[in-house]
Order: sequence, then C-alpha cells, then structure tokens
Amino acid sequence: MVGLRERKKQRTRRALIEAALRLFDEKGFEETTLAEIAAAAEVSTRTFFSYFASKEDVLFFDGESRMAMATELISSRMPGEHLADLLLRLVRASMGWTSGDDGFSVEEVPLRMRLVMTVPSLQARALHLLFDSQLRLALALEDAFPDELDHVDAAAAVGALIGATKLAVISSINRGGSLEQAEEAAMRAAQLTLRGLSSIG
Repeated sequence: MVGLRERKKQRTRRALIEAALRLFDEKGFEETTLAEIAAAAEVSTRTFFSYFASKEDVLFFDGESRMAMATELISSRMPGEHLADLLLRLVRASMGWTSGDDGFSVEEVPLRMRLVMTVPSLQARALHLLFDSQLRLALALEDAFPDELDHVDAAAAVGALIGATKLAVISSINRGGSLEQAEEAAMRAAQLTLRGLSSIG
C-alpha cells in the first residue's frame, strides 16, 4: 500500500508533467522555462529539480522504469522458450506498461511523440537513449540465451525488432492514426520481424 507521503510525491510529479506538456504545447518546448513549469504546477523551481534534472527529463522520465521491466521480462525466459516467442511476449507486455500513477495518459502520448520528432534537442536525447536501451536489451538477451546467441545475434534481433516497431508507430501517428492503431501497427511490425528471426536461437 502506497503511503501518504508517496502519494503526495506522485501527485506533485504528475502536476509537473501535466504543466510541462501543456506549456510545451502552447508555447513551444524551447520557449518554456523551468520557472514557468514550476509555477503552473504551483511548486517552486527547487521542487522541480527534486523530480527532474531538466526539461528534457520530463518527457523521458519513464525510460529507466520501462527498461527495468523489459530486462526483468527477458531474464524470466521460460525453459525452452524460443527467441521469437520471448520477444513477442516482450512486445505484448510493453503495450500495457505504465509508469505508475504519474505516467503519461493516452491523450498525452501523441503530444510527447510530436515533441520528440520536431525538437532537435529532444531528437538527440531520444537517439542517445535508443542506442543505450538497445545495447542493454541485447546484453540481457545474451544472458538469457547463453548457449544459443552471441553478441551479433542479440544485437541484430533487438535492432530489427525495435527499429520495425518504432517506425511503424511513428508512421501510423504521422498518418493521423489513434494510439490503438499505432499499437496495432507495432504488433504487426513485430510479428513480421519475428518471422525473420525464427531461424535465430
């Protein structure tokens, strides 16, 4: 059971995320200041830094929690589970993951993606995080398949899967698709990719 103090922290974090997204949408990312975000959330700038190190962190705050869930799922590989089956299980699970009560709502996901795709500093941050996460997932796969995959197999599997699903999601949203349609596109792309990975492992 979450205590009163933790619930208060979650509410403050959620208020900062909502204020930041609203201001980014109304004013633009670069034009929005940390002080404005804090004021809109009715906290001090010092409080903002208790939750986020920068404006960019507001948009990428859930990266570590999602990575922890992904590596934990990979490490829970069932006896005899094939690579393609494990990765499909990972994709399906990730569709339902949230970061708790302070996560992004369904309505906010397209806004976050639009900001990441159009703001150069966010694009650079996203690219860095993408490469880092892929390397970490590849290492987790190597550990889960010690006698079946080498580092090239694992890297190829992760790169193919993430590249296909992310591009499918972006393509869907750019065409005006809903979040549900984007998730369907990601799953279809994953299934297409995993057919090609069925020979590995």
